Amino acid sequence: MSAQNITELLASWGAGDSAALDELLPMVYAELRSLAAHELRGHARHATLQPTALVHDVFVRLLGAERVAISSRKHLFTTAAKIMRQILVDRARAQSREKRGGGSWQRVDFIEALALPIEPNTQLPALTEAIDALRKLDPRVAEIVELRYFVGLSVAEVAALVGVEERTVYRDWALARAWLKAELER
Repeated sequence: MSAQNITELLASWGAGDSAALDELLPMVYAELRSLAAHELRGHARHATLQPTALVHDVFVRLLGAERVAISSRKHLFTTAAKIMRQILVDRARAQSREKRGGGSWQRVDFIEALALPIEPNTQLPALTEAIDALRKLDPRVAEIVELRYFVGLSVAEVAALVGVEERTVYRDWALARAWLKAELER
């Protein structure tokens, strides 16, 4: 297989001669498969992808292109290597998305995650009793619960109103959540 023959076949294929592609594929397939094996060797994340499948994906992308403008053997292999890397990057991104929940998980803001663990069927009198009991233990924490949960103030607003640092409000809010959850479950 000479570089000249491959270049001529690439030119014919680029001009629309599908027979040239049929003649070209067997000439370059083994080298492309070797290139695919080399690309896969350094990527343990793609253990399920075989070199043959990667080469086939490359050809699918090349054949799916509107106009093939590959001018030489070197150009064919550098283009194939770029396509292989892009396929591997796309697969890694897809796996990463799935691993981290993909579209099925919903991102929740840190503030929202600190919401009180109150079941929909919790009676307001039971919650009031729990907050009154909390007030006996720590009046500031009970006040923070009231301001956050009932009034709907932000952490910054509560901190300014109560006269403490925001991180103190976060800490007290987390403590109140845990304490109220245990109290309401009794």
